[in-house]
Amino acid sequence: MSEHRKENVAGFGNEMMQGGEINPDRAYPVLLNILPVGLKGLSFAALTAAVVASLAGKANSIATIFTLDVYQKVFNRDASEKQLVNVGKIAVVVAMVLGVLIAPHLGIDKKGGFEFIQEYTGFVSPGIFAMFILGFFWKRTTSTAALFATVGGFVLSVLLKLLPQYADLSFLAFIGFASRSAEGIYEIPFLDRMGIVFMLCVLVMVLISLAETSRGVKTNGLEVDASMFKPQRSFVIGSAVILVLLTTLYTIYW
Repeated sequence: MSEHRKENVAGFGNEMMQGGEINPDRAYPVLLNILPVGLKGLSFAALTAAVVASLAGKANSIATIFTLDVYQKVFNRDASEKQLVNVGKIAVVVAMVLGVLIAPHLGIDKKGGFEFIQEYTGFVSPGIFAMFILGFFWKRTTSTAALFATVGGFVLSVLLKLLPQYADLSFLAFIGFASRSAEGIYEIPFLDRMGIVFMLCVLVMVLISLAETSRGVKTNGLEVDASMFKPQRSFVIGSAVILVLLTTLYTIYW
């Protein structure tokens, strides 16, 4: 590596520092400073558009879920379309205000916003993913098993998150399923925790479904044309190439 390149790498590292540690959230702004004025504005506009689109999707989901699943079903079954629209608007405003008030107290700035979001969405995503995978591809999956994945997956995630405070997990360190935190506690990395919860959800869903179907419970599975999921040769080759590249990059730089 040339001296000039070493200086650039060191400079980038210094610009990403926050409180003595590298903050990954500063990587994008640091990279933007390399671009010329025109491309810098274009890249920032792309980032802004992505943030606005994501926020709009979440706002729409909040309004829909609260209005149709809570307000209409619980508080006002005879609500008119106008009332539902107004309630949806109010729900979005309240949710955004609560988000603004709560966000500073969550410690997002200490570990980076992206990592924070990924970790805490990981409390619900493994169970939801297990439910969809088995629900789509295994006809014997029952509604009770799906309910377990939704609720039990979250409970398992919370238990594994709190487990290091009550048990020594150092024995998992040699196989890479635990790492030592700044406080000296061996914790399960959140990506590993998501994988463990997913596997547990799948296992318990299978056991519940087998137990219920053996008692004669009907699942009423959808009939799906298997030919719809038959991939083309070009897709298979492209997927294999991408998997090899990703595996190589993770092996070298992880």
